[in-house]
Amino acid sequence: MASPIASVAAVQMTSGPDVGANLEVAARLLQQARDSGARVAVLPENFSFMGRRDADKRSIAESDGDGPVQRFLAGEARRLGLWIVGGTTPIAPSPGERVAAACLVYDDSGRRVARYDKIHLFDVDIPGREESYRESANIAPGSRPELVPTPAGLLGLSVCYDVRFPELYRLMAAAGAQWFTVPAAFTVPTGRAHWEVLLRARAIENLCYVVAAGQWGRHANGRDTYGDSLIIDYWGAVISRLPEGSGIVTATLDLAAQEETRQRFPALTHRVL
Repeated sequence: MASPIASVAAVQMTSGPDVGANLEVAARLLQQARDSGARVAVLPENFSFMGRRDADKRSIAESDGDGPVQRFLAGEARRLGLWIVGGTTPIAPSPGERVAAACLVYDDSGRRVARYDKIHLFDVDIPGREESYRESANIAPGSRPELVPTPAGLLGLSVCYDVRFPELYRLMAAAGAQWFTVPAAFTVPTGRAHWEVLLRARAIENLCYVVAAGQWGRHANGRDTYGDSLIIDYWGAVISRLPEGSGIVTATLDLAAQEETRQRFPALTHRVL
C-alpha cells in the first residue's frame, strides 16, 4: 500500500464554536492539500469544534459511526481521493456523557480505517500563569495505541499532550511505525517552551517522520493556541513549517531513505530496557 515516496500535508486552523463554519474551512484547506499533491492530510486537534466552554463538547458530540462531522470526513476523503487523519472530534457513547477525543482516519474511498482516542489528558496548571486545564472533566481517556497502514507508510496515531509520553511512541515504533501524526491545540506558553523540541525528540529517538498539525490564534473562548505546524524527518530535521495563520504545509516522506538510515544507524535494535 505504501509508496516509497509520498507527499503529506498538515492543516492549521483557528476553530471556533460553529461546527459548520469549521468544516467549511477544513474543506477548503483539504482541497489545497490535495491540489498540492498530498496523499494524506492531517487536521488539527478540535478541528470540528472549539466551544466557549469545555463542557460544550458534550452537547455536539456524535455517536460512533454517524454524524455531520463523520459524514464530512468520509465525503471529503472520497471526493478528493485523499486519506484524511481527522484531528479530533468529540464522540460519545451516549448523549451528555464524557466524550472521547477521537482521531478518525479515512482512506481515499471514504472508508473509515482507524479510530484512536486520546490517551493522555491535559489536567494541568500552567507554571507562572493563571491558566488551568482539566480535560478529564469532559473527556474520557483512550486506552490503547493505534497504527494504520497508509500510502505514506505505517502510521502511529497520537494527539497533543501524548507527545510528552515517549513510551507511547516507542511502543508504536517497535510495532513498525514509520511516521507519527500529532494533531494538537498547544497553549502558547508550553508551545514556546516545548513544542518543537518534543516533536523533534519523538522523531529522533524512533527514526520516524512526525507530522504535527496545530490550532493557531485566538479562539472564541479567549484561549490562544500556538500553531507552528511542523513536518519533521526521521533524523530530526524540520522540513516544513507554518508558524502562524490558517493554511497547510506539505512535505515528501521518503521511506526508502528512512529504511537505509535505520539499517546504517540501527539504534532501534540496540534497546536494552
